[in-house]
Amino acid sequence: MEQELISIIVPVYNIEKYLLRCVHSLCAQTYKQIEILLVDDGSTDGTGALCDRLAQEDDRIRVFHRDNGGPSAARNYGIVKARGAYLGFVDSDDYVEPDMYESLYHAICNNRVYVAQIGRDEWTEDGSRLPDICVPPMKTECIPAEDFMRELLMHKGDCSFCTKLLKKELFEDMQFPVGVLNEDFHLLVHILFKVESIASLPKRGYHVCYRMGSNTRKEHGFSRVFMDNVNNADMVAEIVKKQYPSLTSLAFRFGIFQRLDYMLHVPVDQMNKENDFYRSVVKYLRKNWFRAMTNPYLTRKNKVYHTIFALAPAMSRRIHARLKRS
Repeated sequence: MEQELISIIVPVYNIEKYLLRCVHSLCAQTYKQIEILLVDDGSTDGTGALCDRLAQEDDRIRVFHRDNGGPSAARNYGIVKARGAYLGFVDSDDYVEPDMYESLYHAICNNRVYVAQIGRDEWTEDGSRLPDICVPPMKTECIPAEDFMRELLMHKGDCSFCTKLLKKELFEDMQFPVGVLNEDFHLLVHILFKVESIASLPKRGYHVCYRMGSNTRKEHGFSRVFMDNVNNADMVAEIVKKQYPSLTSLAFRFGIFQRLDYMLHVPVDQMNKENDFYRSVVKYLRKNWFRAMTNPYLTRKNKVYHTIFALAPAMSRRIHARLKRS
C-alpha cells in the first residue's frame, strides 16, 4: 500500500539550543513519506539560519520565515502550506521516538479513524522525570468522541495536538485560536464534533521538555493561562449543553475546578475590585455555591476550597501561603 504524505508542523522561535534534537528525531522517522515544516516565527537569534542549514541537509524540510505572531499563528500558517493528507504538530523543544508517526499512521488506517494519539512523558531541563499527566492505555483502543470529552473534563484526557496525527480535512474550517494559551484544548473540543472516535496507542512516543520561561511555565509572574483556562471552561460548557447533555454535571465540575485553579495562582495584590476578571470568578463561585456542594464529581477538598474562596478569597490565599511555608 502506497504511503500517504504526512506534514509535520514545527513552530520555531529563538530555540537554537534545542532545535537540532527536535528536527533530527523527525528526520529519523521510520515512516519516510513526511515533510517537515519549520515555521520561523520571527526569531531574533541564530534559529532562522539553523532552519535554513537543516533544510539543505534534508530535502523533506521546508522553511518559512515570517513576522512574529505566536505559536498558534505559526501553526495555522503551517496548515495552509502543508501538502500532506495528514498533519502532525511538534513543539521545537521536544522530540519524538523514531516509530511515532508510523505507529500513528497505521493506527488510523487499521481502525478507520481520523485521529490517533500516542502517549508522552515529560522532563525538566535538568533531566528530571515529571509525573504522568495522561497514562496510555494497556492496549490500543478506540475512544468514542463523547468518552474522550468526558476524559478531558475530568483532567485525564490528553488535549495536546503534539501527541496526535490527524487527517488534514478536519482543519478545513478550523484553526488554532491566536493570542490565547491552552489553544490545543480550545481547538480539540471543536474537532471532536467531526470524529466518531480517536485511536489511542499503548506506548509513549512523544517527549516533552519543560523550560522555565516558556508561555505556560513562568519562572516569575502570573501566566495568563489560568484566565484562558476559565474562558475555555465556559466555552466547553456551551458545547456540552448542545452536543453532550449527559456530561453537563462534568462540564460544571470542570468550570469550578478551573476557577479554583485561577484563585490559587492569581497574585494576592491582584485580588481587588479593580480586577474585573477576578471579581467575575468570585461572583461565579458565590452564585454557584449550592450547585457545587451537590455536584458528585467535585471532591471534598474542591468543595472546601470553593467555600473559603467564595467567603473570603484574599484572606484565604494569605492563610494558604502561610500554611505552605510552615
